Amino acid sequence: MQDERGALKRPLGLRLWLSGSWLTLLFFAALFAPLIAPKDPLMQDLFLGRMPPFWESGAEPGFWLGTDSLGRDVLSRIVYGARLTLIVAFVAGVLTCIIGATLGLIAGYYRGWADRIISRFVDIWMAFPPILFAILLIAVLGPGLFSIIIAIIIIDWTRFARVIRAEAMSQGAMDYVASAQVAGRTKLDTMLSEILPNVLPTIIALLTLEMGIGVIVEAILSFVNLSISTDSPTWGGMISEGRTSIHQAWWVLVFPLITLFLTVLSFSQLGEGLKDRFDPVLR
Repeated sequence: MQDERGALKRPLGLRLWLSGSWLTLLFFAALFAPLIAPKDPLMQDLFLGRMPPFWESGAEPGFWLGTDSLGRDVLSRIVYGARLTLIVAFVAGVLTCIIGATLGLIAGYYRGWADRIISRFVDIWMAFPPILFAILLIAVLGPGLFSIIIAIIIIDWTRFARVIRAEAMSQGAMDYVASAQVAGRTKLDTMLSEILPNVLPTIIALLTLEMGIGVIVEAILSFVNLSISTDSPTWGGMISEGRTSIHQAWWVLVFPLITLFLTVLSFSQLGEGLKDRFDPVLR
């Protein structure tokens, strides 16, 4: 039995370590971008356009991952692009979590008219295609960081509300909740002190997943030029540019695409790992 538990913990620990390490590296790269980035991400030099990475022949010293069609350093633009990506991921993810999880807890535990109103509102809201809805909101609000965050919150709060509602309903039927009510504790106190800790692992998993979704949404909006200014480095904008020159300069597309993939995967794996680690039932 101990060998089986050890075999289960090893992949979990490795998953947490790898995903956490990548996100930590990305966070510090974004935080200290002016010190880490080898070049100015906006500096253009047409004479250095589409220079290959350092290991290929014809590479220019100092441009480790090559340059784009305007001679801008790819590595520096990836590092600076991480700033916008992480701001959108954390701010939009946390605000979406607070709104959706709160409504889900209220609907799942209080039931009655509160559940009926919130559930019907969630059903109506989820009928809209999310990406098209996001593009419509950005078109109305105008491109910008604030607009992206608002669009993600408006679209994705329903994900938290629906899942947390189901979890709260399941926990509300447990004996420990009935015991708390018999002991004279109020519904609000029972919800915060008894139900919330037991659904917290699910909230954490959804939060990290939502951060990954925020990264994808920002990249999609950047790809179609609906994010911030086109001069500012964004991963989606780099992918859009690299798509048009994939045969002449593959590195302009591949490196930001790999960074985007690893970031989304790390958020997803981190959430699943934390849920398994802190789930009171599994423990």
